[in-house]
Amino acid sequence: MIEYAIIVGVAAFGAGFAIAYWAKGKVSSRRIKAAEEEASRIVKDGKRSAETLLKEAQIEAKDTLFRMKSEFDNETKETRSELKKREMRLVQKEENIDRKAEQHERREQDIGKKEHQLAQRETLIQSEEEKYQQLLEEQKQQLEKISGLTAEQAKDLLLRAMENEARYEGAKLIKRIENEAHEEAEKKSKKIIATAIQRYAGDFVAERTVSVVQLPNDEMKGRIIGREGRNIRALEAATGIDLIIDDTPEAVILSGFNPVRREVARLSLMRLIADGRIHPARIEDVVKKVTQEVDRTVKEAGEQAAFELGVHNLSNDLVATIGKLKFRTSYAQNVLQHSVEVGFLCGVMAAELGLNQKLARRMGLLHDIGKAIDHEVEGPHALIGSKLAKKFGESPKVVHAIAAHHEDVPPNSVYALLVQAADGLSGARPGARKELLENYIKRLEDLENIANAHTGVANTYAIQAGRELRVIVESEKISDEKAVLLSRDIVKKIEESLTFPGQIKVTVIRETRAVEYANK
Repeated sequence: MIEYAIIVGVAAFGAGFAIAYWAKGKVSSRRIKAAEEEASRIVKDGKRSAETLLKEAQIEAKDTLFRMKSEFDNETKETRSELKKREMRLVQKEENIDRKAEQHERREQDIGKKEHQLAQRETLIQSEEEKYQQLLEEQKQQLEKISGLTAEQAKDLLLRAMENEARYEGAKLIKRIENEAHEEAEKKSKKIIATAIQRYAGDFVAERTVSVVQLPNDEMKGRIIGREGRNIRALEAATGIDLIIDDTPEAVILSGFNPVRREVARLSLMRLIADGRIHPARIEDVVKKVTQEVDRTVKEAGEQAAFELGVHNLSNDLVATIGKLKFRTSYAQNVLQHSVEVGFLCGVMAAELGLNQKLARRMGLLHDIGKAIDHEVEGPHALIGSKLAKKFGESPKVVHAIAAHHEDVPPNSVYALLVQAADGLSGARPGARKELLENYIKRLEDLENIANAHTGVANTYAIQAGRELRVIVESEKISDEKAVLLSRDIVKKIEESLTFPGQIKVTVIRETRAVEYANK
């Protein structure tokens, strides 16, 4: 700014001089004088302007310098303050680090002391443990001398005592739980089963593994055989049944797996004997007519069974299959009668439980349907029957109840359990089934032998045709709680060892007697 003022002043001065010089020669002296005055004034004004500008520039420069100095001082002051704060923080951190270092040193010293103390204690404990082991060994030896038992023998004795105590407590718990669980269920189940049995009267039938046809005389055997055996071959070919003609007087035995074909063969042979005309053409004609009659009989039997139980909407093929059960027996029990009986019992129990009676009867009637064709198809009759029912359009509930009635598949409904219970009732009731005398006696002996094999059993009695096993135990060896476990063990062994229809009740009897004699 100062340089600018000087330059302006010099320029004004030069301009004034030039004007004066120029005006001097061109104008009059007055004008020259006026010009000089004007030049002088201009010079003075220029000087004053230059001085003013110079002063303003100086003032502005001073203000700028002052402002810059103030800003510099402020920045310097803030920087110093910040540096001072940082220095203070560093000092504090150093002090903290020193304190922590001192603490760590003290802790290391404490840890060293504690390690030393622990080492001393460990040494002391080891020495004490050695002393204790010696004392225990001495006591063990003294106990062995006093008791006359080794350590292993004493341990076994203690384990047996603990085991017996645990079994005793377990038996008490089992007995309590069983009593609580059966308190209500047993009453109701007995009532339902008793009601179902009382309301049903079943037929009793005899088992027939083969069919026997009585002959009027032994000469008829020759006529049945025919010339070179052509008659008997024709009869066997037409019926699919084997004819056994042996030394049995006045009798012919018919043998075959299919009960319907066996019935056809029996009726055909009886008609041929009554008619007297026995030759291949006549045999084929009679067998054809008898087959048609048996088919009608089979269908009528199925319809009658369904009518008795009030089961409707069965397919014709399924009705015919049900009728075939009329010629099928199981353990001397007619399967069709058994199926009707199971259906009736299922309906009664379903009514007692507030379930669908018609559905339960349907399941009971069809539960053994597989036995009508089990001689033709491989597999358990329950699964065969379920597939057959499914094929003929029965509902999934019915199909499942059929498949589950012997637990070939797990039951998942109350109806399936009802079918199981009714099937067991029908087969297990007195007089429903029979077995060979030798097998019956052998089964009773096996029952008694299984019970007698257990410790503490005095006597065993198989009663009610092998449906109940009564076990008399020695009261001083078997407690009330052990009696519960003994009954469970015997039941488990029976289930593993024997095959039997229905169920077997095992009753363990324990009694204490006090006997005294009065002498006089």
